[in-house]
Amino acid sequence: MTASWKQLPINILLILATCRHISSKTVGPTPMPLAPVTPLPTYTRSVVLTGENKFENVELLSPVNLSLECIWNGNQNKQANITGYWRKDGEEVEDSRVSVDWESQMYSLKQVFSIVNEENLGNYTCVFENEAELIFILAAPQIGEIRDKPIVSYVGDFVVLTCKMEENKPIPKTWNWYKHNGTDKEQLSEESHRYFFTSKERKTKLKVKNVSEADSGVYYCGAVYAISTSMSHVELKVITIWEPLKPFLSILVEVVILVTAILIYERSHSKKKEAEANGPNADPKNTQPQGEDNGAEESTSVRQRKA
Repeated sequence: MTASWKQLPINILLILATCRHISSKTVGPTPMPLAPVTPLPTYTRSVVLTGENKFENVELLSPVNLSLECIWNGNQNKQANITGYWRKDGEEVEDSRVSVDWESQMYSLKQVFSIVNEENLGNYTCVFENEAELIFILAAPQIGEIRDKPIVSYVGDFVVLTCKMEENKPIPKTWNWYKHNGTDKEQLSEESHRYFFTSKERKTKLKVKNVSEADSGVYYCGAVYAISTSMSHVELKVITIWEPLKPFLSILVEVVILVTAILIYERSHSKKKEAEANGPNADPKNTQPQGEDNGAEESTSVRQRKA
C-alpha cells in the first residue's frame, strides 16, 4: 500500500508530460503549400547582319525569356575569332563579353534576357569587335496613327478625341486616358461627370462636355498590354466664338484708320488752298462780291442812257 502511494506522483507526472507532448504537436495552423511558379515562355529572335549596322523591331505583349541571336557574315579580314558583347540602352551588359569563333562562314552571338516589366524594354545591341552592331528595339505594340494638328473646339461645346491601333496590331487589354498637367501625365476619370470613355478593341474615344479654355492642352491615350502601355497624344485647343473674327476685326480697324486719315488729309489740304486764295496779296477787285460788280455795271448803263 505504501509503495502504491509512492508511485502515484510519478504516474501523474508521466501522464502530464504525455498530454503536453501531444498538444504541442497539434497547436498552430497547418502551413499552406506554396503555389507553383509558372516559368516564363521563351521567345527567340534571330537576325542576320549583312552590313555594319541594322535595326530590328521586336514587339512584346507579356513577360518572356527573350533569346536574341545575331549572325554576322564578317568583313574582308575573316579573323578566326573576335570579341562580341551586348549593350542595353548604350551601356555594356555585365559579363557579356565572349570570344566569337568564325564557324560556317559566319560569327554568331547569342544571349537570353528576362523581360518581365517595362523597365526591361529598350534597345539591346549586339556588337562584333566594334566593327558591326545590330540593335533590337524592344517595345509593346505602338499606336501608328498620330495627329499633328490640334483639334479646335469652342467654349461651352463638347469635343470627342479618338485614338486607334492599326488593324494588324494585337488588341490591347484595356485603354486609359491622361492629360498633361504641366509636369506629368494625370489619369482621367469618369467620376468628374465631364469625361466619358468609349473603348472597343483597337479604338478608344474620350468625350469632354462643356469645355472651357482650361481644357486646352495635350491629352494622351494609352493602349495597355501586360508588359507595358503604348502612348499616343492629341492636342486640344478651346477658343471663344470671337477668336476666328479677330483677323477680320483687325483688318476692319486698319481700314477705318486709313480712311479716316485720308479724309483728314483731304480736308486739311482743301482749307490750305482756300487760305492761300484769300490771303493778303489777293486782288481786291477779284475778291469783290459778284453782286456789287453787277450793280456798278447797271448804274453805268443808266448814266449812259441819260446822257
